Amino acid sequence: MKNYFSLTILLVLVLLPLLVHGDCDCSTDSEDRNKSKALRLKIAALVSILVAGAIGVSLPVLGKTVPALRPDRDFFFLVKAFAAGVILATGFIHVLPDAFDNLTSPCLDPHPWGDFPFAGFVAMVAAIGTLMVDSVATGYYNRSHFNKARPMSETDVESEGHVHVHTHPTHGHAHGPVAENGEEEKRSAAELIRHRVISQVLELGIIVHSVIIGISLGASESPSTIRPLVAALSFHQFFEGMGLGGCIAQAKFKAKTIATMSLFFSLTTPVGVAIGIGIASSYNENSPTALIVEGILNSASAGILVYMALVDLLAADFMSPKIQSSGSLQLGAHVSLLVGAGLMSLLAKWA
Repeated sequence: MKNYFSLTILLVLVLLPLLVHGDCDCSTDSEDRNKSKALRLKIAALVSILVAGAIGVSLPVLGKTVPALRPDRDFFFLVKAFAAGVILATGFIHVLPDAFDNLTSPCLDPHPWGDFPFAGFVAMVAAIGTLMVDSVATGYYNRSHFNKARPMSETDVESEGHVHVHTHPTHGHAHGPVAENGEEEKRSAAELIRHRVISQVLELGIIVHSVIIGISLGASESPSTIRPLVAALSFHQFFEGMGLGGCIAQAKFKAKTIATMSLFFSLTTPVGVAIGIGIASSYNENSPTALIVEGILNSASAGILVYMALVDLLAADFMSPKIQSSGSLQLGAHVSLLVGAGLMSLLAKWA
């Protein structure tokens, strides 16, 4: 799965700039343009977003040095609920409306783009596809892991000295510390596999829309458009990074994989900004090709983010025994979710 994951990211980074070059003029842009001032703001945005993303994704991963952010602490669940709210609002409030705007633009041929809600359809298909990938990948890794595990033989069981075997005319069963430990190990292994699948699928969804955001910001030559985006996208990148970093921390990857995933996340939007700066002279965000490509990718990204936020982040944590057994932690998680979603929704006023 890692190979397909990396290949998909590279294809998005390489092919998107080639597809979104302007191929016709449908421009109604009356924004104030100032190339030199815009360039300074874009460089500031690139640095700010890079730093915010790197800090956000690194904090949960560095739980050993920040005890409050360890995956077994209550504060970790509160931060993760806040970040999940940010990701959910990103999908519903920021990415999906942009997709509808792209695919219903007057610059597109009304047939077929005006005849069917393609943005909603693509988002739905992406959510279903994410469910299928989630299910198939988890099942595959579960089968691979448990098939490799050597089943405990009767001799091994007896050698432990703590397991009692009762034989009946129709069945037999074993109980004791060994049996309980075996079941606990299976549950832990299955949970670890889920966290690993979740972290990789979530990063894919985040990266798709991050590239588009970066290219759009980098290609803009209007300081009044770029200025509010600097703070908004830095905030967005920081807390989105914390959500992803929490998933990576729970997945317990090797150091090399953690570094690779964190680096991909941190660099994606800044690389998109750099690409946007490079193609600014030939990029036309209102060209049919740009609108269709961005609209479809935004729709797919929204479907992935909404599914991941609701199913793999919020439902998994909110229904976990740790939160269910503590009323105060449950209330705190609900408040954190609402605050995260509310603040990210409020940013739609500027971004």
